[in-house]
Amino acid sequence: MAELVYRPVVGTALAMFKALDLKIDVRGSENIPRSGGAVLVSNHIGYLDFIFAGMAALPQKRLVRFMAKDSVFKHKISGPLMRGMKHIPVDRENGEAAYAHALDSLRKGEIVGVFPEATISQSFTLKSFKSGAVRMAQEAGVPLIPVALWGTQRLWTKGRPRNLRRSHIPVTIRVGEAVEARTDQYAGALTRRLRQQVQELLEAAQRAYPVRPKDAHDTWWVPAHLGGTAPTPEQVR
Repeated sequence: MAELVYRPVVGTALAMFKALDLKIDVRGSENIPRSGGAVLVSNHIGYLDFIFAGMAALPQKRLVRFMAKDSVFKHKISGPLMRGMKHIPVDRENGEAAYAHALDSLRKGEIVGVFPEATISQSFTLKSFKSGAVRMAQEAGVPLIPVALWGTQRLWTKGRPRNLRRSHIPVTIRVGEAVEARTDQYAGALTRRLRQQVQELLEAAQRAYPVRPKDAHDTWWVPAHLGGTAPTPEQVR
């Protein structure tokens, strides 16, 4: 089926990032399967994460259908775009329809993107993972693809003003090796294993990040355990 919305949106986003001279560093895209279903699992630190996580699949000529809260689909601007790109709305009060929709997409050979933390991490550290991504992969018989993003919080994140006019911001994306989701594995244990792999990728992305805060006023995007002034997980809770 022709992608009348998704590919033009991707093209527009890439043009905008080029105009801003964002320094996007993607490693591990070869781990995205060239065909067949998969569940792409990413950490969540900014409102534009679905764009950057989706970029990880572009070298393999794949498009990712992200699961996102249904309020995004009701917005007068983002709603038509999200529906046109065939992303999957999630009603947090009743997630069964979204789960069934995602399973159907996976069985049709699509890549479904999931943020298993459910919401943006304001501490910029990994929160606990919900097990839905693993259960979907097990039921559909597809692999899990771990992804870590770093730097996207500097563009637009929860509780901070948008910073989309600032140029030269680096964004680091790391894609790990596929994780087999067998039905004989306990979903909770596999979810913990998957979280650990995303954690390792996140740490690798942070080590590779080419920018350090210039002064004490520019440490808000750095986690407390790395010397920054972002709130700790305990403070967020």
